[in-house]
Amino acid sequence: MKSSRTVRAGMAALAVATLVSLSACTGSADSEEPSGQSQSQSSEPADEPTASDTSTTTSGQAATVTPAAELRAGLTDLLVQHVYLAGIALKTAVDEGGNLEAPSVKAAVATLDKNSVALSEAVGSVYPDAEAPFLESWRQHIGFFVNYTLGKATGDKAMVTKAENDLDGYRTSFGQIINSVVPELPADAVAEELKPHVNTVFDAIDSLVAGDGKVFAKLAIAASHMPHTAETLAGGIVQNQGLEGTVDSDAATLRSGLTYLLDEHVYLAGIALAQAVSKGGDLEEPSVQAAVAALDDNSVALSKAVGAAYPDAEAPFLESWRQHIGFFVNYTLGKATGDKAMVTKAENDLDGYRTSFGQIINSVVPELPADAVADELKPHVKSVFVTIDSLVAGDGKVFAKLYDAAHHMSMTAATLAGGIAENKSLN
Repeated sequence: MKSSRTVRAGMAALAVATLVSLSACTGSADSEEPSGQSQSQSSEPADEPTASDTSTTTSGQAATVTPAAELRAGLTDLLVQHVYLAGIALKTAVDEGGNLEAPSVKAAVATLDKNSVALSEAVGSVYPDAEAPFLESWRQHIGFFVNYTLGKATGDKAMVTKAENDLDGYRTSFGQIINSVVPELPADAVAEELKPHVNTVFDAIDSLVAGDGKVFAKLAIAASHMPHTAETLAGGIVQNQGLEGTVDSDAATLRSGLTYLLDEHVYLAGIALAQAVSKGGDLEEPSVQAAVAALDDNSVALSKAVGAAYPDAEAPFLESWRQHIGFFVNYTLGKATGDKAMVTKAENDLDGYRTSFGQIINSVVPELPADAVADELKPHVKSVFVTIDSLVAGDGKVFAKLYDAAHHMSMTAATLAGGIAENKSLN
């Protein structure tokens, strides 16, 4: 099994590989060459461009917002969030001794279900008749993971085996649902695509129940498979619907990669802060350190994504990004201890960070004005503050607030990807 840092570093390189002709990607289907038309031209008059052909004439920021690129990024966002919300819900259930009626468990499950409904609505917006069957199937597979977790936690081998068999059957039925509306996606291929999802979530659950300190890294590995699943599903839908653009274009790949990494940043930050609060602010406690390590792996991956295109910006980006995480930690500790001065300083520090971060980005991507980048980060900072406030208050709304905070990242990813695509003239 690859380490979480190796997986995410590979995904980061993938997000900008086409910018600098990188070849050291993860080896997944994400790293295949774009499927656009050959550059060679026939002597025959060109046919009128089809929807998929238009991607060859669209470049820069416009290439990041084609229907194909939008679809891939949207599915990446929802599927990555699915894994993290599922992991958080399962961990909350284990922490509550398997009591699924505990308020915190019900709140975590409700937020996870909100994501499930959003996924079904995304499917239903294109295939109305598939929305209800998709949601029923999706909810069912989450229940199977719950059963697996409870079986592992209680040592009920029969329950574990049944859950494994149920999830195997789910892969088949889900493939059939998708194939019924998107014939371009063979049922067997969809079922096969879900194997890494099931197996890596099993690994994360096993680690969670065992308490071996690896659950956060395992959860990150599980999430790393979702961008490829999003590309596969989006590719079939684009072909089926004749949407403009291609899902594996350079611009679409960049936007999807940044969406994945920024979504992950919010969830791993939320998890690390929650661990710190639950351990009384002890940043040296092993589970807190493990959560922080997983978060820092994501920070390194983001810096490598920037560095792949702009080598001189990699180190300043990482220093700035790590610093802003530290400011959020200070805000959390200040709130938890009632230290108003510490809270105010953290707020001021994060306000200054937005300015300096905008300057770093603008220095390598002039197409992104420093002030605009700084303004783009306002929702991120404010929504994380709201999440931390809820976490410290214990008002039962932290999962929903974290979900809201993550939603801002897809917009930030779109902004950054658009500027980079314009700067590099990506197709």
